[in-house]
Amino acid sequence: MSYLDNVRVFVRVVELGTLSAAGRDQRVTPAVASNRIKELERHLGVRLFNRTTRKLSPTEHGRVFYDGAVKIIEAVNEAEGAIADLSRNPKGSLRITAPLGIGRRLIAPGIPEFHDKYPDIEVRLRLSDHNVDILAEGVDIAFKLGVLEDSNLRMRGILKCERVLCAAPEYLARRGTPANADALISDKHDCLLLRYPGSKEYYWTLVTEEGPRKFEVAGPYDSDDGDVLTQWALEGRGIINKPLFEVKAHLAEGRLVEILKDAPPASAQLAAIYPHKRFQDPKVRLMIDFMAERCQRLIGKLLGEEPAVESDIEK
Repeated sequence: MSYLDNVRVFVRVVELGTLSAAGRDQRVTPAVASNRIKELERHLGVRLFNRTTRKLSPTEHGRVFYDGAVKIIEAVNEAEGAIADLSRNPKGSLRITAPLGIGRRLIAPGIPEFHDKYPDIEVRLRLSDHNVDILAEGVDIAFKLGVLEDSNLRMRGILKCERVLCAAPEYLARRGTPANADALISDKHDCLLLRYPGSKEYYWTLVTEEGPRKFEVAGPYDSDDGDVLTQWALEGRGIINKPLFEVKAHLAEGRLVEILKDAPPASAQLAAIYPHKRFQDPKVRLMIDFMAERCQRLIGKLLGEEPAVESDIEK
């Protein structure tokens, strides 16, 4: 077995906590992952993990080795990237995440086209509306709607996305149309929220005459899947806060109605988030450039207009 492969598996076991998770990540069986850890321990002459029935935790030797192992893998990746850049033949794998909505509509359909252009780049895409820990999970690029919160990460803005509040005509006929933003709370409107462990959408930020204000809205149920919220809204179950491009067709066909146009939700920025060092890798640059152009083009088509491009923003 390749020593470097053993090191890669070790790093992912530390980061993911189990052999099965690390095996899936490295596309090997748990048995193969276990053998690679055992071989690494024999080579080093120390025990790297404390083993329990549910999780592996690194020993003191394991923690020390992990710090060095990460640097080894980063150095190899950077060296491979530099060679690929010189040869104009980028190779290797990319781990990418995106929210379910934009992932299904914009990112996932573009992966085969990207692979056609760069057949030696292997793409591993994970779609989730949960907040992904980019560093802990070894993600190369996370496409998301939001703001940069971790100083260890970099952000390339792709475009600014207008958001709207909307509901089905049946809901508004039954509950009434909110006269103002405060009515969302005073009239106890059913607001459909995206919630999951660590979620911050326990309030909506609306741009009122007084400026941006946070409203602690509530509803009878919530979901960790944004598309589920849209379906509930279409069924007349409540009000949703969505990027305009996701619901433009429903609004145009009358299945949803925009409300509170004088107090719209604050816009969100579609961006590519990545660890600071990863942008030195040509694979990362190629993927971000490819998806930025694709998202700008497709969202512009969905909106029937040119979107507000933010692709020159990098923090």
